[in-house]
Amino acid sequence: MSPPRPRSRMTGSERREQLVGVGRGLFALRGVEGTSVEEIAARAGVSKPVVYEHFGGKEGLYAVVVDREMQTLLASITDALNGRGGPRLLLERATLALLDYVEASSDGFRILVRDSPVTQATGSFASLISDIAGQVEHLLSDAFAARGFPEQMAPMHAQMLVGMIAMTGQWWLDNRGPSKDEVAAHIVNLAWNGLSGLERAPALSRAAVRRRAAPVPAPEVRAQGAGPTGPLP
Repeated sequence: MSPPRPRSRMTGSERREQLVGVGRGLFALRGVEGTSVEEIAARAGVSKPVVYEHFGGKEGLYAVVVDREMQTLLASITDALNGRGGPRLLLERATLALLDYVEASSDGFRILVRDSPVTQATGSFASLISDIAGQVEHLLSDAFAARGFPEQMAPMHAQMLVGMIAMTGQWWLDNRGPSKDEVAAHIVNLAWNGLSGLERAPALSRAAVRRRAAPVPAPEVRAQGAGPTGPLP
């Protein structure tokens, strides 16, 4: 019986890709705080120094995973918006592109929406939303101009629109129902028909403003031993 062949040694780039895959799975399952370098190394079948050699620690590995997921999702949305078609068709394509990503890369999307620091201007889910909104902004600017709406409001509306799609994608990831196409159709229905009835100069009702401005009465402090209507007899 011939002796077993020794396993071939991974190249540096192969080992790096292996660690990225292992880290991606663990970060999606437990989050970055719940994942240790020891666990990453054990799952990859290497020693801890190998992880530090390639990424400097789990934070460096996490940064690479997040950057790759952000680039993948942004490229998918950008590609959907680069096709020819009217605003509604492009909205449908962009919505489906995000839901396609959620379906095909659920681990990556979980990492983005759960652990990515929303307080940072870059390298976060918030910055990704801003990048995608920048792709949508010119579509809204054209639509606003055609309807006589103030074009300077287009960036804000782009943020609203993309945020709505992204948060619905997170909900759909957790529920996985209705179907992807049905969810996309409902998102487009709300966004498109809501925009078709958009007011040129929206304002809060006077009743809402008055209610917010009215002082809130301080809670009544009863003396010890007092009942609901006064001191005990």
